[in-house]
Amino acid sequence: MLIRSFPAGAFGTNCYAVASGPRSECVVVDPGMDAVEPLARMLADDGLKPVAVVLTHGHLDHTFSVLPVCDGYDVPAYLHPDDFGMLADPARWHGPALAPLITGVRLPDPSEVRPLDDGAVLSLAGVELTVRHAPGHTQGSVVFSLDLGEAPGLLAGDVLFAGSVGRVDLPGGSWDAMLASLRDVVLPLDDETVVLPGHGPATTIGRERATNPYLAEAGAAAPKGRGL
Repeated sequence: MLIRSFPAGAFGTNCYAVASGPRSECVVVDPGMDAVEPLARMLADDGLKPVAVVLTHGHLDHTFSVLPVCDGYDVPAYLHPDDFGMLADPARWHGPALAPLITGVRLPDPSEVRPLDDGAVLSLAGVELTVRHAPGHTQGSVVFSLDLGEAPGLLAGDVLFAGSVGRVDLPGGSWDAMLASLRDVVLPLDDETVVLPGHGPATTIGRERATNPYLAEAGAAAPKGRGL
């Protein structure tokens, strides 16, 4: 498995290319702000050809360049339907930090974006991505499980970072939903799972299980339907 990435734009959003190997087809994950040119250079370095763009959620720092990338390579985009509203009306769903960037931004029409369903397996470019709905950061946040060869992998978006988790204070965010996602989607994963987050360095589930206070809080939370 070949994984390439670079931090895009002022928010340092990790944009990934996932492929079975060099000089092959690939999947692009989360092309954020100012991602078009560095993505093109990264793809050229390994001779990669995109067949799809998959989005972990709908925030602009992860979707800003999705339209030029999809148009430029003539490929579809995938997003969970609960975040389609972020493409249709980005101003409603983003805080003041991103407000200056919303004017004039062009995003795909949601009707042209393919839906990601919980539990679906996307077979793209010789790579299998298993979709898990993990709301909390946004209503439509997802993570993608994949086989890295030597270990399982998780494209975690803004659900899980090294030492932290995604913010929940923007419209559509929910701390209760985040705790449930961490408990039900993240914590059951093997300790060896390599976490490829939306921001910051890679980590592992084992490291986060041992050191991340938010995972500890999620582990202590009552199962669904069992709380007070």
